[in-house]
Amino acid sequence: MRLRKIKGALEFLESHPEIVMINPEQHKGKWYEVFSNGNPLHVEIGAGKGQFVLDMAKKYPNINFIAIEKFDSVLIRALEKLIETPMDNVRLMHYDALTLTEVFDHEVETIYLNFSDPWPKARHAKRRLTSPRFLKNYEQIVEGPIIFKTDNYNFFTYSLETMEEYGMILEDVTYDLHSMDIDNVMTEFEQKFSSKGFKINRVIARFRGEQNGK
Repeated sequence: MRLRKIKGALEFLESHPEIVMINPEQHKGKWYEVFSNGNPLHVEIGAGKGQFVLDMAKKYPNINFIAIEKFDSVLIRALEKLIETPMDNVRLMHYDALTLTEVFDHEVETIYLNFSDPWPKARHAKRRLTSPRFLKNYEQIVEGPIIFKTDNYNFFTYSLETMEEYGMILEDVTYDLHSMDIDNVMTEFEQKFSSKGFKINRVIARFRGEQNGK
């Protein structure tokens, strides 16, 4: 389905610099200054309308969250939610995940990839957020795990294979997340797909190396 472009979306985002990071590169290595504390920093890549990160921020007030989305017409929905219910531990970023190394410097504790576009055609594989070129970027910014969820079985198996080939450590692999008795904050897509009987796949993946305590 083609994304509907909303006129004035970018201007709306830029009119709220207290929530939306306009020039995030200037904060590299010092995101604690943005939040005025030394709490852990968690990042969701492909945040969509922001419901997941807002629910996480409410549940974990001692964690700082950044929701990253490259489509301005989608991110404004997250901004609208934050304007209605301000939260000190959430910031939004209109940005492309391919250049995140210009924004973060091994200061992200956890990365969330929730129901990313599976790009099912083989010729588009490099666009998948779990492809090697994206994993290379994540490795340079994250200190802990990447938590990946999707309802797409083929995308999930591709991601597991790609992560293993990259040398990552895979933990808690499940093809039916909702059958497990664990703490799980659902996204809007997750609620929609699970209500229709789709199984939710999830993996917790870590890079090898001293920066991840391995």
